[in-house]
Amino acid sequence: MTNQLDAPIGVFDSGFGGLTVLRSLVEQLPNEDFLYLGDTARAPYGPRSIAEVRRFALQGLDYLVERGVKALVIACNSASSAVLRDARERYDVPITEVILPAASRAVAATRNGRVGVVATESTVNSRSYDDAFAIAPHITLTAQACPRFVEFVEAGITGGDELLEVAEEYLAPIKKSQDDTLILGCTHYPLLAGVIGYVLGNGVTLVSSAEACAQSTYSQLTQAGLLRHQPREATRTFLTTGDATDFRGIGRRLLGGFVSNATTVVIDREENTDVPEGDL
Repeated sequence: MTNQLDAPIGVFDSGFGGLTVLRSLVEQLPNEDFLYLGDTARAPYGPRSIAEVRRFALQGLDYLVERGVKALVIACNSASSAVLRDARERYDVPITEVILPAASRAVAATRNGRVGVVATESTVNSRSYDDAFAIAPHITLTAQACPRFVEFVEAGITGGDELLEVAEEYLAPIKKSQDDTLILGCTHYPLLAGVIGYVLGNGVTLVSSAEACAQSTYSQLTQAGLLRHQPREATRTFLTTGDATDFRGIGRRLLGGFVSNATTVVIDREENTDVPEGDL
């Protein structure tokens, strides 16, 4: 148990959005070491088929498990939609994801029983949030795909006329449905909470899947006896399947000094034989 307790927590994402989950994890579990893997070479996952996302995500999760993590966090809505059931059968470590925790928080937050979710095309098409709300039949759910939001975030654009125009278009069905609670169902979207909140107004509660996922992770580690309680200097290691310099640059642009290092690794050797694996 001691060795397992000392192991890092593995966090997997299709690219950069999961950094918002990692930031919440670090805030709520400050004594834990984290190993973050972003599959940036094949991002975004949103427009891809469920089968393709499943294959990519399992490769990433396999890689983290081989590195000896004590828990897995699937910090990507598209990957959570595609692979959660397989992951829980495949790995013998606690696993948390971003969909069910966010749905539970939304059920608790709504006052009129009308909940919206904005997400990628892959997540919306998977109907994962519809499944998550199946245990709450009194909830009316409005799901809206917002593919361009990711482009704005990764370009570092969080305001301006063009973004506002796109947000107004995407959020029109949410306003029409009179939803009083909105799930930010892509881990990029908390970085656009300002413009989303501006368009929808103060009467709509925004639910961050990142914060809900971090709380769920805390609970699971506590129940499994794997949570570090003593103050310590924890580490964060960042891995990417793409260019490490780009990863550091975009990570710093999105979250300031939160991303201080990055190493390129190979998780699919058949597709990426020309990419050298970084030394850790």
